[in-house]
Amino acid sequence: MLRTTMAALSQLSIPFSLRNPNTLKRFIPLSPLHKALRLRSFNPILFSAKPLSLSAVVLQTPRTPTANRDLDVNYLSCSMPNSPLNVAVLLSGGVDSSVALRLLHAAGHSCTAFYLKIWFQEDFENFWSECPWEEDLKYAKAVCNQVDVPLEVVHLTDEYWKNVVSYIVDEYRCGRTPNPDVLCNTRIKFGAFMDAISGMAFDYVASGHYANIIHSRTDQMDKPSILELSNDMIKDQTYFLSHLSQSQLKRLIFPLGCIPKDEVRKLAEKFDLPNKDRKDSQGICFLGKIKFSEFVARHIGEMEGVILEAETGDFLGKHRGFWFYTIGQRQGLRLPGGPWYASA
Repeated sequence: MLRTTMAALSQLSIPFSLRNPNTLKRFIPLSPLHKALRLRSFNPILFSAKPLSLSAVVLQTPRTPTANRDLDVNYLSCSMPNSPLNVAVLLSGGVDSSVALRLLHAAGHSCTAFYLKIWFQEDFENFWSECPWEEDLKYAKAVCNQVDVPLEVVHLTDEYWKNVVSYIVDEYRCGRTPNPDVLCNTRIKFGAFMDAISGMAFDYVASGHYANIIHSRTDQMDKPSILELSNDMIKDQTYFLSHLSQSQLKRLIFPLGCIPKDEVRKLAEKFDLPNKDRKDSQGICFLGKIKFSEFVARHIGEMEGVILEAETGDFLGKHRGFWFYTIGQRQGLRLPGGPWYASA
């Protein structure tokens, strides 16, 4: 077993700049404290991972007729095809949300696509040089152009900072590791965004999440809507949607909840989507290719501490700060031997 014990902490410098300097008030110097981080050695489960690579941007995509006439109706079973609806569709530029849009369009609904543009995408343009938002937006436009669906860009910079980023930073300072995607879904995608379009006449909001919602009949609206597992247990995202309230669930459609991921890829080919060959995003909610460790270092900084083996107390090395690690983490420990993982 291993553990890490923090060296005495000094005042922490937090170098960053924001368009709104009032956000500096959200950060206070880190007071001296001691934190223990325990690491454990174990037999590794081998796996491989590939870095996210982005294909070339398609700037112009010819509009093509919809491929709806020979579409299997089973693909529309989670798109509420029985009556035409006015649907706001969250479109990220990725394959999943693009297929969701096309399925809703095939189901006969009137769709308006929305691309959410948030905090770092303007204020950190120079620092976050890897941010792919421009490429994402170009793909989103190309997908919409194929079927003449209007696309709107919604700026939620302040809401994202206040409700997600600052909360995550504060929690990491305290040694806790909240899930950014749970917060983003609850507070931004289906929180601030829903508030922003509340005055518009949309029946539902849709996205490319792998989840399913069972809504009550129109004559039983007092009964709850139920969040259920998707048809793809590997890609299922119900965990990240588990904090949604009934008022949020009742307004949502997830067209991909009935379709496995491999079938979604086939549908992207069938629809000849301009992003059909794009790889799936592996980043944390809206961070794109930005490494989360860089995000933490940017907002909290670094504070060197020592790593000790828990059972023997032997010195093994040093770390950059306890907020870079969480229970079960293996990556970034940079220790010989092992493998090691954080246990406390």
